[in-house]
Order: sequence, then structure tokens, then C-alpha cells
Amino acid sequence: MTIVASGPSASATATAADKGVGPLLRAWRERRRVSQLELALRADSSARHISFIETGRSRPSEEMVLRLAEHLDVPVRERNALLLAAGYAPHYPETPLDDPALDALRDGMERLIQGYEPYPALVVDACYTVVAANRGITMLLDGVPESLMTPAPNAMRLTLHPQGLAPRIRNLREWRGHLLAQMDRQIALQRSERLRALYEEVAAYPVPADAQDDEPTGTVAYFALPMRIEHDGRILSFVSSISTFNTPMDVTVAELAIETFLPADPATAKYLHTLTG
Repeated sequence: MTIVASGPSASATATAADKGVGPLLRAWRERRRVSQLELALRADSSARHISFIETGRSRPSEEMVLRLAEHLDVPVRERNALLLAAGYAPHYPETPLDDPALDALRDGMERLIQGYEPYPALVVDACYTVVAANRGITMLLDGVPESLMTPAPNAMRLTLHPQGLAPRIRNLREWRGHLLAQMDRQIALQRSERLRALYEEVAAYPVPADAQDDEPTGTVAYFALPMRIEHDGRILSFVSSISTFNTPMDVTVAELAIETFLPADPATAKYLHTLTG
């Protein structure tokens, strides 16, 4: 398992200063479907003041920008964009993942996903670039061409590309729909052109005409939508869980997610444990 270095990624931050904080705040408020009065009550302000900020008649303080961003649940990266647009310095650093300052974070993630073995687990960034993975993931990726693994593997491409895992997923249409809906929700909550470009790319991948959502044999009662994937002549079933960090103070950390795959039936769990002896 390897932690892949990361650095500052392209975002709206670079052009935020060209727009003004008022329109940006209004866009976030409307995206969250919050009225000026409701936002004012949350932020201990007045609807009049919020209106003046949005129309450019009043310049908010740095504290007010951060307060409004918090109550609108603006992603950390975009809070920096709001500050820049208001004429202030970014508040949240974006530390490369291989920086010594994040040694404790990397060590913790490594131990977490290694401790999850033999079950698959990986760490991805905001655009699903895989920054770490354990041996359970490596097992599932057996046979995937090197072209999909370099320079940095992307979890969505690996899963949905016709040369990736897609031909092995026995409920591809169902699982594909789940992943696309997940990305669509993220796009609605963020202002990420990179994520939208990735969505359009993977959504355009062809689905085999004969792809079917095979019904599992037996009477397994799944408690969540499983990914049913063929491996070495067996059908393995997994349900996934995604974890993020609580109250992150760094852009890099805020955009990391740990995805773990739990066996969805006893046969899958038993098989994985036999692989590790």
C-alpha cells in the first residue's frame, strides 16, 4: 500500500477574486435553499445586512465571511475562495499529502486500511483519485490494464471503464447508477469543474448491451445495495461505507474520504479470509 503524493489542485479559488464575494455568497445561499432572513438569524445578523453584502453595498468582515460560510456549509476550499473574493487572505492551508506536517494523518490512514484487511479499503480525494489502497483493493484490480493505473488511478474510472472492473460487475447497471447519482449529489454541493468533467467522462462510457443485473442465488437479504463482482470464478458481494474527517482545518484533509467494503454475505467473508490463510 502506498500513499500517493498530492498537491494543490485547480479550483474556483484562482478566479474567485474576479467575481466579488456578494454574488458568490448569494449563489451558495440559493444552492442551500436558505432565505436571507434565515441566514441572518443563523449568523446573528440582519436580512438587510445580508442583502447589502450580496449586492455589493457592504463589504463583510473576514469573520462574517467565515461565519456565513459555516452556516451555509460551504466546503473548506470554497471558503478560501470567498475570502479571496472579499479581499482577504485564505484561511485554510492546502498541505501536500506527502508533507511531514501530515505524517500523523498518513500513518493513521495506513494503519486503518491495513487493519481492515482482508476486506478492501481505499482513500480517495475530492475527484476520486486513489491516494492509498490496501491489499483487498489490489486483489479486486487483478488484470486491470496498466493504462488505467497510471499516472494516478481514479476510482470511478477503474470501476466504470469498459477495460476496468465494469465487465466483472454482475449488477453493473444498478451499481453504475448508484455511483453516478453519488457524483451528481457531490456536484450539486460543490463548485468543482474537475468533478463535473469526470462525471461526464465516466457517464459516457458504453455499457455492454448484454449487461444485466443478475439476481443473486439463494435467499441472501442484503441490508444495502451491494456491488456484486466476479473474481477468480466466484461472485463476491460488498457494501461500501464512506468516512470523512470531522471539522477539517486543511483543504487537503477536508477532501479526503476513506471507503471501506464490507462483505455483504458470509460466503464473501469466508473466501477473503481463506486468501490470507
